[in-house]
Amino acid sequence: MKASHILALVGVPAALIISSCKSEDGGAEASGAEASAPAGGGGTPGGVPLVSELPPELIEGTPVAMKVPNLLQAPSAAPEFLVPEGTELLSAGKTVTASDDLPLIGELDLITDGDKEAGEGYFVEILDGTQWIQIDLEASATINAIWVWHFHSQKRAYNDVIVQISDDPEFKTGVTTVYNNDYDESAGMGKGSDRPYVESRFGHIIDGKGAKGQYVRLYSQGNTSNDMNHYIEVEVYGKAG
Repeated sequence: MKASHILALVGVPAALIISSCKSEDGGAEASGAEASAPAGGGGTPGGVPLVSELPPELIEGTPVAMKVPNLLQAPSAAPEFLVPEGTELLSAGKTVTASDDLPLIGELDLITDGDKEAGEGYFVEILDGTQWIQIDLEASATINAIWVWHFHSQKRAYNDVIVQISDDPEFKTGVTTVYNNDYDESAGMGKGSDRPYVESRFGHIIDGKGAKGQYVRLYSQGNTSNDMNHYIEVEVYGKAG
């Protein structure tokens, strides 16, 4: 069993990433200069840096070309994302459910166990098509950031990444969408304005925008290397109550 990592908010810059994407013929990739822009606009002005323990780099295999419009490349340096003081990690050890309740690889509890390393034994693989995973925070909270690691042992981009927050476990009422990079509406949930991004060990920080909810649901629809959906870790930060 993998050991949990301790995450904290401290006064040092966080290592986070700005990546995302969807596979489609045509389109241009973003330049390296664009890749270092802070995710979510940098977070909360006057806040404190969000910090988490980051995994070592492990790149395996030959990456597949990513022809994705408006694609953000992995940053060369870790940008900073600010959150309100008092923000805490709310998702550690919390229950995870999914549209595919029998993963092809791994167990759903790996998604909130704190380990972010690459390779076998650290990630969950669920079916192809549009699928979701959902974290139950056990109580309603104000969400300031969602830090996501889909897969980072190969440079790739995940399609139709959509993140929603709600107090309804069925996501039928009171749903707030805080991220959507589905540029062609192929997931059938509306066209998104967020940019697709390339996965890396830094993960990708999504601005929670202070949305309230007990449940956080993340969608995806395969990636630029294959049709499967993967998660290594998802961390939800905010304030309970």
